[in-house]
Amino acid sequence: MDALFLKPFLIGLLLAPPAAVLGAYLRLRGEWLAAFAYAQVAAAGGVVGAVLGLPVTAAAVTAALLAGGGKGLAARAGNDLYALLILLAWGVALVVAANSPLGEIAGKALFDGQIYFTGDAHLVMALALAASCAALLPWLSPRLLLARFFPDHERANGVAPWRHGLPFDLLVVCTVALATAAMGVMAAFALVFVPAWIAWRLAAGWRSALWLVAGIAVTAHVTAFVTALLFDQPYAPLLVLILGAMSMTRWFVRTRKDDRDGTDLG
Repeated sequence: MDALFLKPFLIGLLLAPPAAVLGAYLRLRGEWLAAFAYAQVAAAGGVVGAVLGLPVTAAAVTAALLAGGGKGLAARAGNDLYALLILLAWGVALVVAANSPLGEIAGKALFDGQIYFTGDAHLVMALALAASCAALLPWLSPRLLLARFFPDHERANGVAPWRHGLPFDLLVVCTVALATAAMGVMAAFALVFVPAWIAWRLAAGWRSALWLVAGIAVTAHVTAFVTALLFDQPYAPLLVLILGAMSMTRWFVRTRKDDRDGTDLG
């Protein structure tokens, strides 16, 4: 691979697995819409940052962190708040972009994806993010699972949900915001949503689901990146289309669970 494209390839390779793994936890919590909400907020923050002369990536991550911090402190599950965030962020992004040439350029880059224009700053942040996920998820995972399957345990022991909910939300926010800045809104959302959706149908258990979502994300990224280079195509739409094609396995692969009761966790 040409050295010019090696850095963007590595950035995508570092971002794809954490996004997909966090997507599995979001689906477990019934909050899969969070990915789209934070991606939209990040895009809106990037557009506003461009107009104000701030670094687009830093502005995008900051805006998403503020939204995620508020959501984490509220300790309220569900998709209703995320739907409101999507609407408000979409409105802000379009209004600001319509009134500023810089905002319009930044908005197009964030919505379409700009992975070929990522650089050292993105690589450093992607490395830090991957390291943070590796360090925090082993501590967060049992607490998130306990809160999902035994919610009365927290109430009985006086455990505040935000103690694990807030770190998780902030981890999701940083991942989605950085993926949005590097890959675009829809590509970031697809990485969080689609692998987990596939795994919910095919995986035999939780651990296998996490390995499966990471594998799907890596496979989709590598395939999209190589195809884009070979045929001179845009990366982000190819990534979304490839993930969409991979999702067809939900209907064409028969699982042991199907043989047992025909149910589908998705």
